[in-house]
Amino acid sequence: MSSQAWEREQQNNSRLDELASKVSALRGVTVDIYDNARDHTLIDNTSDTFSSLGTTLKGSAGRLTRMAQSGNKVAILKLSGIIIGTILVLYWGFRLVF
Repeated sequence: MSSQAWEREQQNNSRLDELASKVSALRGVTVDIYDNARDHTLIDNTSDTFSSLGTTLKGSAGRLTRMAQSGNKVAILKLSGIIIGTILVLYWGFRLVF
């Protein structure tokens, strides 16, 4: 009888180890899904930020263009500075990303 109890105990331990490995695998998958979802949120937020920045820059460029068309030399200088600044920011941004 002791032999049967020991054999059952071994089977239980074996099943427990199998269950523990399955739980560990499931935990790993859950963490991967969470990390993937968090990365998509970050990408979406970044996309929204750049979209908003683009809209703001278009509006500012439009106002400065109207001022430059009126012949205001200060407005032309501001427009040139903004264009150069935008190009530099984009260059540095792409350089950091890539």
